[in-house]
Amino acid sequence: MIMNKPNIFQIATKELSQDGFFTWLLQWADSSNQQFNTELHECAKNFVRFLISKQIELPDNFAINKVSAGRQWKDIDIWAEINDDILIVIEDKTYTKQHSKQLERYKKIAQDYCDKKKYQLVCVYLKIGSESKSSLNDVTKKGYAVVDRHGLLDFFSQYQIKNDIFTDFVDKINSLDESEKSYETLPIGRWKNQDSWSGFYQFLDDNLDVNSWEYVANPAGGFLGLWWHFEEWEGYYVYLQIEQGNLCLKIGDVAENHSEVRQKWYSVVMNQAKQERKKEIQKPQRFGSGTYMTVAIVERKDWLGADNDMLDKEKVIERLKEYERFLDKCLK
Repeated sequence: MIMNKPNIFQIATKELSQDGFFTWLLQWADSSNQQFNTELHECAKNFVRFLISKQIELPDNFAINKVSAGRQWKDIDIWAEINDDILIVIEDKTYTKQHSKQLERYKKIAQDYCDKKKYQLVCVYLKIGSESKSSLNDVTKKGYAVVDRHGLLDFFSQYQIKNDIFTDFVDKINSLDESEKSYETLPIGRWKNQDSWSGFYQFLDDNLDVNSWEYVANPAGGFLGLWWHFEEWEGYYVYLQIEQGNLCLKIGDVAENHSEVRQKWYSVVMNQAKQERKKEIQKPQRFGSGTYMTVAIVERKDWLGADNDMLDKEKVIERLKEYERFLDKCLK
């Protein structure tokens, strides 16, 4: 049996534990803490500079002397006051994403405070999990700098700190990064649940015009879904969706006459498939009758590969672009 060193962040996996780590690191930047661990203190100061520089241009000689940091101020995950001059607010995420206009609300609270104190404000969206480009673009539009796992790993790689809390956290996000990259090194049938698919979806996000991807909950247990190539057909959107396996041809949103609309689009798709002799495009095991409906599927083995296959990136992109062209032909 292979024994791994216990890692507190593999045990305490909630966002509050991550909040605690970053608050702890920010507190180390205060000059009073240099006496306890000089290397950790210097790392923390540079981390503060790293965050501030995402939104404010700093002079080379910018000194950090006083740092106060804490959690859950007016529901803001993490805050830090720097030199009685700058306020950093951090929305800290592990695998969830923004919701309920929380970013706008937190920024207004922080800006009102800064206006009274005559501080400069820095807003950071910190994420160790992965998120679609479209979702992160929405975050930046709301005035937040995105600091993702890759940025954190680049920063932390500069330091060899002798501190178990520090090394446990860096090991945790390194492990997550390696798990998401496993889609490149494992046979398709052995992809590690959502981590491998998340890494694969990021690859697709870089190579296709992806609308978005995220976890989709359903009574069957949910899946990590990716959708793209939306086109209009008779007042509805038709599009492609990957459901952590099957490639689906979808239609939505359909508010009424679900069966009639679904059957009509299904006939168009299957007639085109017959013309092009695309036998892999099949009727799903059962039709749904919701707002967004699958009318046809391509099984994973036919578009991505069989269980024992390794991913062929170029071939998969070409196949998916071929299904984009197929959908376009259905509209003519």
